[in-house]
Amino acid sequence: MEHLIASILPNVVKLYPEMIEALLDTLYMVSISGIISTLIGFPIGVTLVITRKGGILENTLINNLIGKVINIFRSIPFIILLAAIMPITKFIVGTTIGIQGALVPLIFGSVPFVARQIESVLLNIDSGVIEAAQAMGSSPLEIIYRVMLAEGLGGIVYAITITTVSLIGLSAMAGTVGGGGLGDFAIRYGYQYFQTDVMTVTVIILLILVNIVQGFGDLLLRKLKH
Repeated sequence: MEHLIASILPNVVKLYPEMIEALLDTLYMVSISGIISTLIGFPIGVTLVITRKGGILENTLINNLIGKVINIFRSIPFIILLAAIMPITKFIVGTTIGIQGALVPLIFGSVPFVARQIESVLLNIDSGVIEAAQAMGSSPLEIIYRVMLAEGLGGIVYAITITTVSLIGLSAMAGTVGGGGLGDFAIRYGYQYFQTDVMTVTVIILLILVNIVQGFGDLLLRKLKH
């Protein structure tokens, strides 16, 4: 069996240690950027909902300002964003390459996505439930935590799942500029050295990662619905 694998995937066998290291780097980048993006994007999404016209803390100025900033970042293709914020990346982490250099653009690219996903989820909550809470004298914070987040929990889990899947793709794209991880591994060995088996196995690994994340998110969503 080992001889068969070596004959079919010679370059993968030779580069196996580097491939495992690249996989771990990808998991690290996706995990850290996902957590930070959620911690930043989540409250921004909530703020967009509560400050919009008719919201429980209506403030058109803040809503428009945040909305415009999010739209600007969402309109920039990620590959361009990688290059555009290099000075910021250099200032924050001291480098623009490797997994540390990829974390900052990954966060910048995914925070607006998280914010809009959370906004969409919370806007789908029945307004009657919120009005009932207001009629009972609930404070804005109580409405946010006990009504909006509770009612939208399933949608929030789904939004985080989609964000994580998106980050896997973005982390691979970061490899085109030396961002580390599986993307960088595939570019360096699979593309530049024309090692087809390396490229094929890398794509398969990424597909497996996406399916694991999506499957776990779907499982958690089903449990919440029950």
